[in-house]
Amino acid sequence: MRSLCRHAEHRRASHLICCPHRIITSTCSKMHALFLMVLCAGLWPVGSSSIEYSIEALMDNVLALKVRHGVATKASVPLSCGEAYENQRVLWKKNGEWINPPLEGNQVQVEVKEMDGGNYTCHLGPDGDYLNHTVILVQLESGHKIGQDILTKQSDIGHIHCSAYNYSSFHCTWKRSKLRESASVLLVRAERQSSYSEISCELDADGSGIHCQDASCPHKEEQHRIRLIVYIYIGYYLEVYTRLFYLRDIVRPDALPNLRGNKKEFSWSHPDSWEKPCTYFALQFQVKVVKKGLSCDSTEHIMLEETPETKYELNIKTKKYTFCVRAQDKHTQGPFSPWSFCTRANPKSQECVPT
Repeated sequence: MRSLCRHAEHRRASHLICCPHRIITSTCSKMHALFLMVLCAGLWPVGSSSIEYSIEALMDNVLALKVRHGVATKASVPLSCGEAYENQRVLWKKNGEWINPPLEGNQVQVEVKEMDGGNYTCHLGPDGDYLNHTVILVQLESGHKIGQDILTKQSDIGHIHCSAYNYSSFHCTWKRSKLRESASVLLVRAERQSSYSEISCELDADGSGIHCQDASCPHKEEQHRIRLIVYIYIGYYLEVYTRLFYLRDIVRPDALPNLRGNKKEFSWSHPDSWEKPCTYFALQFQVKVVKKGLSCDSTEHIMLEETPETKYELNIKTKKYTFCVRAQDKHTQGPFSPWSFCTRANPKSQECVPT
């Protein structure tokens, strides 16, 4: 069996960071770095019990406050305006409003109650000149949620669907639920498990998918799964979705081009998107003939066979039929490509006409 690619472990790659423009007071221009006082788990007493929470720096100026429950919780989050303002008179706002009673100091503690995150900005004195900011997003631990999920679960594949036309790139998509259509993607990470080699990705224009390119060699064994993590938020509520997969399990060849025929003899080409050389990345083809007017997906067929060749000669008596052909990876026997088909061919070019 042909083995698949193992990604180079020390290759430099990038991960996608999207500017959360709805909640950060400026665009993704360079900002002063935040100096976090604590990035570890803590305990805050609530009544007679304690609720565990943790704080994670997701990216510059953005913190994730992870709590176990959304109701009756509160957490103390340390913030710093920055070392450059250590000897300045620093005052704080939350979501554009001065905090009352006034919160003053370069390093402060803010209390977040019951999922009430926010955009905390620090200012120079009472005149309000902007200095820096920190966005606190609240995330419920796994197994807990508030109302409807941000992303819609897609049958048995989970919340994220991934597909690939070859072993060098892949595309993943997701769908927001009707009540959460205004949610925005904050951050997406793609990497190989265990090897931790990051994969370069680009977010789709509508924020509902991501295209990732793997620059490593696709000829070696694929030892580690790809882990895709999507951070998506609405308001100051954050949800995180993860998908694990091998490329070999999601690779689906593109539709076969250049389908031609002259009643009994048909030929086609490998998809342009498929890996080269084709002798190494071998495809096998499924040929199917159905009665004219039926879909290639019909369970009623005149003949159904497989061939390793990019041509096929029919030996049937039926004169009116639809010729169908599709491909799959010969070695992994993964998903089939979409059907290419035709019911007649142009007499001069022999190009099939799918009517």
